[in-house]
Amino acid sequence: MNPGHLCSTLLLTASLALLSGACSKEAPPPASGAAQTPQSITVWWFQWAPADGLQELGREFQKETGIEVKVEQIPLGSYQEKVFLEFGAARTRFDVLIGDSQWIGRGATKKLYVELTDWLPTVVDLKTIHPRAAKYLCEYPEGSGKWFAAPCETDAVGLAYRKDWFEDPAEKQAFQAKYGRALEVPKSWEDFQQVAEFFQRPDTKRYGCSLPSDRSYDGLTMGVQNLLWAFGGRWHAEKSNKVVGELDTPGSVAGIEFYKKLLKLGPNGAERMDYGQVLESFTNGSTAMILNYFAFFPGIQKQYGDKVGFAVVPAHDGKRVASLGGQGMSISTRIPPAQQELSKRFIAWFMQRKVQEQWITKPAGFTANADILKSAAFRAQTPYNGPFAESVDSMQDFWNVPVFNELLTVTQRYVGMAVDGEMPTAEALKQLAIEKERILKDAGLL
Repeated sequence: MNPGHLCSTLLLTASLALLSGACSKEAPPPASGAAQTPQSITVWWFQWAPADGLQELGREFQKETGIEVKVEQIPLGSYQEKVFLEFGAARTRFDVLIGDSQWIGRGATKKLYVELTDWLPTVVDLKTIHPRAAKYLCEYPEGSGKWFAAPCETDAVGLAYRKDWFEDPAEKQAFQAKYGRALEVPKSWEDFQQVAEFFQRPDTKRYGCSLPSDRSYDGLTMGVQNLLWAFGGRWHAEKSNKVVGELDTPGSVAGIEFYKKLLKLGPNGAERMDYGQVLESFTNGSTAMILNYFAFFPGIQKQYGDKVGFAVVPAHDGKRVASLGGQGMSISTRIPPAQQELSKRFIAWFMQRKVQEQWITKPAGFTANADILKSAAFRAQTPYNGPFAESVDSMQDFWNVPVFNELLTVTQRYVGMAVDGEMPTAEALKQLAIEKERILKDAGLL
């Protein structure tokens, strides 16, 4: 997103015009003796429950070290704009930025993020970080071993469903009679479509499903790619930025065509729903199933209790891929060295196993610690932790190269035309592939 991939591209181009084109060991504790100016670090994140949880942990850090942590929450709709405008200043008002996974390419190549490659292994065993979180949230290029962030919030798209509807005897009997099989949580996209079709009853204001489909930033892309990958499509070649002949394939077409069918099995406006609207369609009690990021699920569970269930995204022919969300912690290069050292102390503290065990008790405090994710205790902690841990193993991300925003903009446009029937899907993907390669070549990335 999401949560992981963020809203609003207003002023981004102007912001980037301001951007032009450090590592050291962890800072020692403050020296005793003469009175010192109180030390503090400022963290920017967008406005949501995990940021509240991080502030709570920050207070614990202050008790242990005397260093105050201020977590400033920026409204989601303006977060990206404010961050990149801030990077145009000589000194950023934040020390630590919890940035979208897709920003890391720009943060690394524009020298906005302090490189952590040499330092991070001195404070945490990198083998404890789930490899997919490392690849998509922390490293640039992906899998290069060059680190520009430490994982903070790990997230993925999952499935929330009305468990009470699925377990209603009358509904079960009606479904069995109509389809000749039991009403169960869908494991395949074909099962998902059938269950959504069954619950689609607009006359009684009951609907089958809702999926992210918003056109203003990345909603449509994040919603589509769960199917695009499952049906054998991909945005670009593996370990290459080649797009033509990779994106414009029968698998990509099939995934988008199936996605189009699902949009017809939702409430009015299902073709243009952002993450919040998808969530609202479920919390208002009208929709049987939604696909959305796990970070939203603690609120759903709190509201509905045992009436709601959670699962991984469906598969196609045994292939299941979840759209990645989440953010890493990066240190601004536009702060004094002393502030960079304080920031490293906080990140080192946050990455400790004992602190990660506190983090997972916060609403949507999803860890990247592989051992915790595998543990029976974590999976049993909430109804959504098990499906979340399983989803992390399959999650993939959209582009995170420096020109990701340009690539996202054309993706939203051409996929939107395919979904809206303004252009045949195969032709839309062909044109999209050509446009993406032009953008990449202009940026020297192909």
